[in-house]
Amino acid sequence: MLWTAEPDGSVVCALCAHRCRIRPGLRGICGVRENRDGRLVSLVRDRIVSADLDPIEKKPFFHFLPGSLAYSIATVGCNLHCLFCQNWQISQWPREHAGPVPGRPTSPRDVVAAARAAGAATVAYTYTEPTIFFELALETSRAAVEAGLRNVFVTNGYMTREALDLLGPVLHGANVDLKSFSDRYYRRVCGATLRPVLETIEALRARGVWVEVTTLVIPGRNDSDEELRALARWLASVDREMPWHVSAFYPAWKLTDAPPTPASTLHRAARLGRDAGLRYVYTGNVPGDPWESTACPTCGRWLVRRRGFSVLENVLAGGRCPDCGTAIAGVWDEVAASRPA
Repeated sequence: MLWTAEPDGSVVCALCAHRCRIRPGLRGICGVRENRDGRLVSLVRDRIVSADLDPIEKKPFFHFLPGSLAYSIATVGCNLHCLFCQNWQISQWPREHAGPVPGRPTSPRDVVAAARAAGAATVAYTYTEPTIFFELALETSRAAVEAGLRNVFVTNGYMTREALDLLGPVLHGANVDLKSFSDRYYRRVCGATLRPVLETIEALRARGVWVEVTTLVIPGRNDSDEELRALARWLASVDREMPWHVSAFYPAWKLTDAPPTPASTLHRAARLGRDAGLRYVYTGNVPGDPWESTACPTCGRWLVRRRGFSVLENVLAGGRCPDCGTAIAGVWDEVAASRPA
């Protein structure tokens, strides 16, 4: 899906922004798309390595069916190689191992049946990068819609417009990891570039997909006032109603020389986000922090109180503040997204 053949037997993959040109017998950067005799083949079209039932808040989504469950699936592989990856054992598996990719057989019908049996409202394509298991994600998303379920991507945003055009009609939400506002950082730390991620955020919002953005704040790497302010201002220029999650870093994989993120750094980032015009800014990976909860941007009433991934209280009435009637942007039911009046 989404590839073209070259005269020399190579293929060009058009799923992600790398647009890999793959010679016969080789694989793309993701490690799970292979040129077999001049045809691009997905090695993970029918096999997953993870299937779990999660609170939707774990993705994180704070303005999308709060308190509901998401049936979450993943395959091995990723089109980035972020040095701090928390799920590197599966995302980087193809880089670390030769031979067949692991996973248990599955089908879109199997995934949807499991999601419904578990009482999930949503199927989440997550843990690794769903763009690299696009065929499975797209076919499952279509089956999920037919079954009355919703679909969300937790994504690095490094997908092409061609992929988004196919996915858009069956995608309801996306949490995009905006890892930095520096192209140099993206190149050195993640093996990618910044611009395609920004374009994906803009394109998702233009298509009416509910978008939340997460930034993992790493001390000494992407935590300066200048960068955080520029990132927040850009988000606000796209849509000030878009929630921004600033999450704490803990040393992982190849980035072990930076300390965990202090709560004070996250609070500084959150204040910069609010000052930039964003209406909903949250801290992450610090359970019990007051910035985990949703307040009305007009009157200040606490609307959704959270601790970690748990919703302790939700007083929203039809997506509005019960005190002043302000419409709170988000997906508060299983029908449509609400937008401010």
